[in-house]
Amino acid sequence: MRVRRCAVLYLEPRERVEFDLAGLLSGGSGARRSREWVAHAPHLEQPVALGTAERDLLAELSPETWTPEETLAGWSEGTLDALLDAGLVIAETAAEGQRRIHAQRDVRLRAGHWWAPAAMLHRAARWSGQDAAAATEAAGLSTAVGLRENLGPPPPAVPARGGHGPRLALARTIEPEGFDALLRRRTTCRNFDPRRALPQESLARMLERVFAAHGSWQADEDTVFLKKGSPSGGGLHPTGAYLLVQRVEGVAPGLYHYHPLDHALEPLAVPAEPLDGLAARMVAGQHWFANAPLLVVMATRFARCFWKYRQHPKAYRAVVMDAGHLSQTLYLAATDLGLGAFVTCAINEADIEQAFGLDPLEEGAMAVCGFGWRAEEMRNAEFDPGGRVWPRQAV
Repeated sequence: MRVRRCAVLYLEPRERVEFDLAGLLSGGSGARRSREWVAHAPHLEQPVALGTAERDLLAELSPETWTPEETLAGWSEGTLDALLDAGLVIAETAAEGQRRIHAQRDVRLRAGHWWAPAAMLHRAARWSGQDAAAATEAAGLSTAVGLRENLGPPPPAVPARGGHGPRLALARTIEPEGFDALLRRRTTCRNFDPRRALPQESLARMLERVFAAHGSWQADEDTVFLKKGSPSGGGLHPTGAYLLVQRVEGVAPGLYHYHPLDHALEPLAVPAEPLDGLAARMVAGQHWFANAPLLVVMATRFARCFWKYRQHPKAYRAVVMDAGHLSQTLYLAATDLGLGAFVTCAINEADIEQAFGLDPLEEGAMAVCGFGWRAEEMRNAEFDPGGRVWPRQAV
């Protein structure tokens, strides 16, 4: 058997602090501190605590060159087996079971052309089962007053700059109608009407404006570039749309993939849990978003971007910007149609990917957005200081 280290590996020295009653009674601080090494690898679901021997063996192995097992005779068999079981060391011919799964995921990571720090960030920042709304409420951070009381004053909204001459005032040319008015009405909707379904025509128009390909260019028989309504790094448009439909006329509730060239919805497997429960988990308990008529997962096919930008330190920024561009287009398109819209990155990526059958290293959820009819009454606060959406007295 030959082995090598997994493709991407980061080691973190951690310090654990535990209560020490005996130390406290003998005049100490009452805190017992211990240190350990923890391994992080983006093809694994969880970090792995290491012993000294395991850490040192990892330092001996190459991530590229296969090492014959017999050359590792100086290391205990248990140390190598522990690293193989954890997925930090990969066998060239892995047997069935968990070791084989680790080897397959390591191969997919290598084939994805990830820049190593971006792969680690993407994996480490994913949530599963988090309730962000409840956590924010429990911490007293759900209002502006609570933020100020618990966190102190924020950095200034506008930093002081200049000092090399008088300030130059610019003319204001905002028009009361048209695009200028549209921009001023754009706001995040936190009050959707739970009784009013979205017309299928509105869904079709929104998807066409935001996610559809308005044109394509075939550079070769297997090389196609798309033109959409938002910019994308390298013109690659790797970010697509997966829908959770709750209340849309003429569309059965369920999960769908949107095909940007055919402008069509592709039904996906029916989830095991009720849609409203899945919607709430997707947006980490933010109930004001979960009751929208539909939620749209913006999921990026990383290989589409990394095909051109291989191991590139800016490629992950490009796919994050893609989601931002798409969400702004969605906001403006919805505002133009008289609909409310939202986008959030406080999402349970792991739960979303499981529901839609996505591999996070190949096609990962970046954000969730949605749109629909705004409720007649504001129950959840919305930031609309200009009173463009809600009457000022309602704010």
